Amino acid sequence: MTRVVVTDYTFPDLVQEEAAARAAGAEFAAHKSRDADEVAAAVRGADVAVVQFAPFTAAAAAAMKPGGTVIRYGVGYNNIDIDAARANGLRVGYVPDYCADEVADHTAAAALAMLRKLPMLDASVRGKEWAAVARARPMKPFAQTNFGFFGLGQIGRAVLARLKGFGFRFMAADPGLSDQEAAHLGVVRVDGERLLRDADIISLHAPATPATTGYFNAARLAMMRPNAVIVNSARGQLIVEDDLAAALVAGTIAGAALDVFHVEPLPADSPLRSAPNTLLTPHAAWYSEAAIRNLQALVAEDIARALRGEEPRKPVP
Repeated sequence: MTRVVVTDYTFPDLVQEEAAARAAGAEFAAHKSRDADEVAAAVRGADVAVVQFAPFTAAAAAAMKPGGTVIRYGVGYNNIDIDAARANGLRVGYVPDYCADEVADHTAAAALAMLRKLPMLDASVRGKEWAAVARARPMKPFAQTNFGFFGLGQIGRAVLARLKGFGFRFMAADPGLSDQEAAHLGVVRVDGERLLRDADIISLHAPATPATTGYFNAARLAMMRPNAVIVNSARGQLIVEDDLAAALVAGTIAGAALDVFHVEPLPADSPLRSAPNTLLTPHAAWYSEAAIRNLQALVAEDIARALRGEEPRKPVP
């Protein structure tokens, strides 16, 4: 019998996913697996496994039927051992596009708030001050602000589109961006060093790869302008968090808006919690009720595709 297994989920129900499985004549089972052993046990003999946050390891890959499909609820897939899955003949898909608008909206809002020093000004008023200039200084008008992108893929371009009306001067560091594309988008193509040196704000939109993990470390943060701000709604692994906290305390850079972290929830003893001039959100950029419905609908579509023997809608590259 063909089997579809959801290893773990945080949604109120799985009506769409179960309907897709039943329509193809497959059995459907949902679990609340927490660790690698529970995942491997849950997916044993499964044709399709849908994973949210639980670790899908080599043991899980070996437990599935050869030729099966693994689908990740979400944009990233760091919790899936991709090499092991492929070594066992499994297809792997993910859903990188279910919340692009939400992440772009959140990122643009955070960037504007930080550039206008809204968190700092709010804290000042709540602290019984009334010192606009003292707390906001230095502040450039947007027309004199260099807005930088570290990576300019789908979400980065959506952020760019949202911000074009504010008059920023845009620059981007992205090895996949051609000069022709940059000109079409209205951005100046730069290398990483120039981005660090010249940007007044850097919005991060790169995947966590060997080349980008830990990219924003003490040495590179020291290259940035003292008025510069970092916004990260991409991957926590891009930033060395202790180095960023130290830079904020020292005034090496002016602020940071962070929605993603190395460890989530952010540990109680993280130095970022007490670092000045920060806007911290609990990995919320993806969220809207519509995004959740869209995510589950797209996963249900991938279940149907897998049961027809087709590739995932968005295979992991």
